[in-house]
Amino acid sequence: MEQRAHFSKKLEDLKVMVLRMAALSESAVHKAIKAYLENDSDLAESVIVGDDVINEMEDEIDNFSLELLALDQPMAVDLRTIVGAQRIVVNLERLGDEAVNLAHRAIFLSTRPPMPHNPKMERLATIAKTMLSDSLKSYVDEDVSLAGQVCRMDDKADDLTIGILRQLVSEMVAESRIVERGVHAIIGARHLERVGDLSTNVAECVVFIVEGTSLKHKCKG
Repeated sequence: MEQRAHFSKKLEDLKVMVLRMAALSESAVHKAIKAYLENDSDLAESVIVGDDVINEMEDEIDNFSLELLALDQPMAVDLRTIVGAQRIVVNLERLGDEAVNLAHRAIFLSTRPPMPHNPKMERLATIAKTMLSDSLKSYVDEDVSLAGQVCRMDDKADDLTIGILRQLVSEMVAESRIVERGVHAIIGARHLERVGDLSTNVAECVVFIVEGTSLKHKCKG
């Protein structure tokens, strides 16, 4: 019984570590989106500088997880908890990378005249942030239903991205002077879409942890 209690404490420690990393990744994404939408180069720079901490946390959690797998040889739900956490951490690191990529777009665009206002880009940013927040909440609460909602939102993010692409291409055809900025804006939209994709991956991990069902690449609720 004492050994089981000790192992349970380790699993709790693992979840706390994942959530600490999640908080950093989510903050980086939020800052990068704000910097991108508001042409704030200083905020964008802070996102880039802070990425090293996220990378270090990934290494720390990976080592801790491997020790749990090697020394405690968990089975069933305990094994899924550890493996699922490892998968989530990989996606959290990639979310940090997408935040950095978006920050680079923000820095470039801050040196150019502002693009025409694009409500679709703002909606895409809102959806991306919501998907990320809900995916992390589903992990905290082990809420499969909420994870499914995140999956269903992914189609909406994809459709918005396509709409943004078409609009920007149309604007670039009509006005050649904005082509360079338009290309960076398209890339920025793609980074926002990727935030949604990675949030969907986190939601898939939650379903795997709770139910033992793998929804890789087919999580649509």
